[in-house]
Amino acid sequence: MSNLEKAINKLKLGKITGKVWATIKDEKLQGTILYLMQPMDENLNPVGKEVVAVDTVGSREDDIVYWVGAAEATFVFDDRQIPSDVSIVGLVDRLDLTKRN
Repeated sequence: MSNLEKAINKLKLGKITGKVWATIKDEKLQGTILYLMQPMDENLNPVGKEVVAVDTVGSREDDIVYWVGAAEATFVFDDRQIPSDVSIVGLVDRLDLTKRN
């Protein structure tokens, strides 16, 4: 499997379904926007439960986004101690799939 194929297999898509309003949150999250996001497969079908995600790209409700989870979710911040398991790192403008045999 090529590096490109490995990267494509790790691609995580989601759809922004709502915004999380928090009057009080960890000070390391100050200045961030939290969204509810539905993970989706490459055909944009829902997968699993909605999650709370930290936005890093200016997402809006109904956007299709690219996201990372676990330790990778903290790589987008200078401070690796950000309490986040999911971070939105890109907006999907278009998704073209080629059928594979």
